[in-house]
Amino acid sequence: MSQQIAFALNRIVNPYLDLEEFFELSSGAGLARVELRNDLSSGLITDNYTPAQVKELSAKYGMKILSINALQKFNVGDLLKDKKQELEKLLQISKAIGCQAVILCPNTDSTDTRTDKEKFTDTVTALKEFAPLFEENDITGLIEPLGFKISSLRSPVTAMKAIKEAGEENYRIVHDTFHHFIGPDTIESLSREYDFSFTALVHISGVEQERSTSDYTDNDRVLVSSEDKTNTTEQIELLKNSGYEGAFSFEPFSEKIQHLHPDQLINAIRKSIDYICKKTGFTQVF
Repeated sequence: MSQQIAFALNRIVNPYLDLEEFFELSSGAGLARVELRNDLSSGLITDNYTPAQVKELSAKYGMKILSINALQKFNVGDLLKDKKQELEKLLQISKAIGCQAVILCPNTDSTDTRTDKEKFTDTVTALKEFAPLFEENDITGLIEPLGFKISSLRSPVTAMKAIKEAGEENYRIVHDTFHHFIGPDTIESLSREYDFSFTALVHISGVEQERSTSDYTDNDRVLVSSEDKTNTTEQIELLKNSGYEGAFSFEPFSEKIQHLHPDQLINAIRKSIDYICKKTGFTQVF
């Protein structure tokens, strides 16, 4: 087991910053890995920067772009044709800017009347359909189970089974500590049923309000602290002890985090990193 831990930053931490400002923020927090998004208010992944300019900025700030988040509702059969076209565009951008992966998020809709079997079948079908596109572009598809009760794919175990059923090599899984906490799995069940070699990225956040897991929303997600109720540090230890060597990417959706002044946010991120390292005994690697 490696005693080193690598951190990254998802752009949702402050969606109001320009891309270069976000890179500058990440660098100021001592981070060299980032995730971009396609769901910001501008609707643009790289703002108005060209791919060449993004690469220049990445080099200037020493940033590695881990993923673009995300292709939403990827596992709805009726939307498969449209989602394939959307994915093609995401992959083109990813390849052009040197991004390593595109995240696939499942349908989370209370009006989804499909049975669990139908949801699983649609997930497998989508993975088979998308696989040639990922292979052609040499980019990984990262499936992110979402723990909300209305989610059509809540468990990494189920995601792993879908990948195996699809028989495709270019998929891995995102472990999200918040979604694990509100989802169906326990640390013990993951240890028994899940092959951690399928995990290729981890999203971390904490919640500090005490309430039922079914009542938590994205806006509850803050940086990890000693007040965290989601057992994030225990999940980090499980992943590391199970052989995971990838990045742990901060993904706090809370508006109170997003509206911090950049200098305050840098200090808050550093404080969270210090807490995680002290709690787990791991040393940050850059």
